[in-house]
Amino acid sequence: MTEVRQVTPEDGLEDGFAVRREVFIEEQGVSESEEMDGRDEEAAQFVAYDDDYPVGTARLRTVDDSEGEDGTGSAERVGKVERVAVRADYRGEGVGRALMERVESWARSEGFDVLELHAQTHVEAFYGKLGYETTSGVFQEAGIDHVAMRKSLAGPDTANDGDDEASDDP
Repeated sequence: MTEVRQVTPEDGLEDGFAVRREVFIEEQGVSESEEMDGRDEEAAQFVAYDDDYPVGTARLRTVDDSEGEDGTGSAERVGKVERVAVRADYRGEGVGRALMERVESWARSEGFDVLELHAQTHVEAFYGKLGYETTSGVFQEAGIDHVAMRKSLAGPDTANDGDDEASDDP
């Protein structure tokens, strides 16, 4: 059974780093300097475990208006979901959905109004099912096609809408 925990540098963050290294650096060829960008200490970190084995990870950072996708300078509290990764052997098992449900639940409890993310294009539909809307055309990050996506947390919780189409797991 998958359990998603919020982790700290002292307790579990290295587990998240191990998943990110495997997925982004080894599997996708992202450079270590791009992946380990120095922003981890300013982010809330989450790791999904199968028993005590780390199988997925995500982080959430607060972004200021200049980083926000809408550029309106609004007073919304905006979070950016980043570094969502699931080990290859666990994709299609609902790990990505469980991570996103936990991140969104935590973000709501912390007063975030909006979440943004840059999704690799092959998982755009996965995030769409969770209520994220595409807000950009395709662009490159780390040599990989991405789109910007955004979700308001003010509406109904669509992360747990009962559609467990896990084949789109990131």
